[in-house]
Amino acid sequence: MPRGRYSLHDPHDHTPLAEEHFHCAPGPSGWRYVSQLTTPSGDPAGSVDLALDDLGRPIRLELHASGWQVRGAALDGVTWVRTDPTGVHATEGNVRAHAFTGASPAFLIATARLLRLTPDASATRVRLVAFTDPVLAPRTLDQSWALITRETHATDNGPLAVEEYQVTALDTGEQHAVHLSGDVILSAPGIELEDLESPPSVFA
Repeated sequence: MPRGRYSLHDPHDHTPLAEEHFHCAPGPSGWRYVSQLTTPSGDPAGSVDLALDDLGRPIRLELHASGWQVRGAALDGVTWVRTDPTGVHATEGNVRAHAFTGASPAFLIATARLLRLTPDASATRVRLVAFTDPVLAPRTLDQSWALITRETHATDNGPLAVEEYQVTALDTGEQHAVHLSGDVILSAPGIELEDLESPPSVFA
């Protein structure tokens, strides 16, 4: 069960945004990621709880940020309920999309699990619903994912398989690289792995 800490920052000016303390693990029916976020000063800033089935589809998502809450799942595309900080107003949304995304590294891992790309495959288009900080506002976006390389590196704890993905935002054409090992993001725009207490999980 990987457990560790990511630092999140603005990918353009590198302003620190949050620290994300996480643990995740594959299980008999899929994969689950749970994290708590804190501000750079150490105050609570929200949480992420994401569970995938064995095909990589989101069977449960719960997000908290700035008093807002989102609960979602794959249902007729993806469906979610967003509740305001007072708990009085809740709005439901549904989009013909493949999965969810957001600032958490969990979503990059989840998308890679969903697509299951191979290095010789062409880029794959995916439609995602993003929940953007600070109020978890939903936004539908389209991306293209391609697996560029899959390499194995020797480490003190045994071989480490590392995958490099090229992710393209189809509305702007902006491209960036995501480096992933099992269920841990090694590097991505706005994300740095600061601490890892155990090796990444190896998926079958």
